[in-house]
Amino acid sequence: MIKNWKKAVFIFILIIIYTYIIAIDAIPNQIVIFEGESIKVNSAMGLGIKEEAVTTNTSRSKNTASKILRLNLFENIFVKDIKVSILPKTTVIPVGNIAGVKLYTDGVLVVGMSEIEGIDEKKYKPYENTGIEEGDSIISINQNTISSTDELIETVNRSEGKEIKLKYIHEEETKECSITPVKTGNNEYKLGLWVRDSAAGVGTVTYYEPSTKTFGALGHGITDIDTEKLIHIASGEFVTTKILNVIKGENGVPGKIQGTVEEQKNIGTISKNTKYGIYGTVKNLSTLNIDTSREMEVALRKEIKIGKATILCSLDNQKVEEYEIEIEKIDTQNSYNNKSMKIRVTDKRLLEKTGGIIQGMSGSPIIQNGKFVGAVTHVLINNPQEGYAVFGDMMIKESKEVS
Repeated sequence: MIKNWKKAVFIFILIIIYTYIIAIDAIPNQIVIFEGESIKVNSAMGLGIKEEAVTTNTSRSKNTASKILRLNLFENIFVKDIKVSILPKTTVIPVGNIAGVKLYTDGVLVVGMSEIEGIDEKKYKPYENTGIEEGDSIISINQNTISSTDELIETVNRSEGKEIKLKYIHEEETKECSITPVKTGNNEYKLGLWVRDSAAGVGTVTYYEPSTKTFGALGHGITDIDTEKLIHIASGEFVTTKILNVIKGENGVPGKIQGTVEEQKNIGTISKNTKYGIYGTVKNLSTLNIDTSREMEVALRKEIKIGKATILCSLDNQKVEEYEIEIEKIDTQNSYNNKSMKIRVTDKRLLEKTGGIIQGMSGSPIIQNGKFVGAVTHVLINNPQEGYAVFGDMMIKESKEVS
């Protein structure tokens, strides 16, 4: 009986320790906020935060204040420091134009694996036990940088079947492995890996930030069609697009905007592909055809209200219109995905044209009370009138290089 009691106490203590470990791990080491935005940290009982220092980072345009918060357990036990970077209030110009996206991967993206029939007519899987998985990016072979599919094919063939050393990125971590190419009946050497080095599509430009000449778009990242993983990019282009067709969405069948990026004008360069959107620098502002007088502040989360708002989107070439929506739900604590708000299209004109939210409208800026509050990101497949949106502050924070 006593042994059972001791065992129960021991398990109870382990559960408490585990709970605190999870709570501490969930608190980020770095937080980015805007001036006027309160710091919210979910913590377990006994965990407290104390401000240690405030500094000013003068190495950036628009000075960024920094705070160091000290996380303590029961006031006296130090746990860790949390760096808080405070961005000045930002103003942007909501855009709403459809644009084309061309991305070039960092290395080559592994999108599939298959057996190879060797010259001896036996089946081989050279990639087995190497650790390489679909969604990984191969960045070098034998210390030679690989930037395209053609480079990979040429380098593998030059090996003449000798073991080669690959360097690849797996879930943000750079790894290395050895792999031996297999000679086929066509006198070619193969690894059994299907790879891709670029991607293209269309989406909506969300905002232009005049002070930095940068833009944000989509509100979500671009993922590979086969692996459904975020594409690691080396570079990218943003170009104007010609809208060819608008397919209306129906319950269970999402609609879409079809466009072409062929023979279009360059808008700028893409430098980041993240889960909260793509970001880069505008080179030719005139191509966006925006109203520069419509510059407005990015709303703090506490300023966003359930109720009426509007979105900007383009369904006709070079023509952006404003449509009414309803913000139905706001998750002010959301800093982990791009479903910060639930929205519903209420404008009859938009419902007539599209049935609601359709593919290609991702990134459409949302405006409420004269402020930029976010961007459309997802549609509910079974009800295209409804969908999700990301907070504007999350897009701005993601675009900043805060260290």
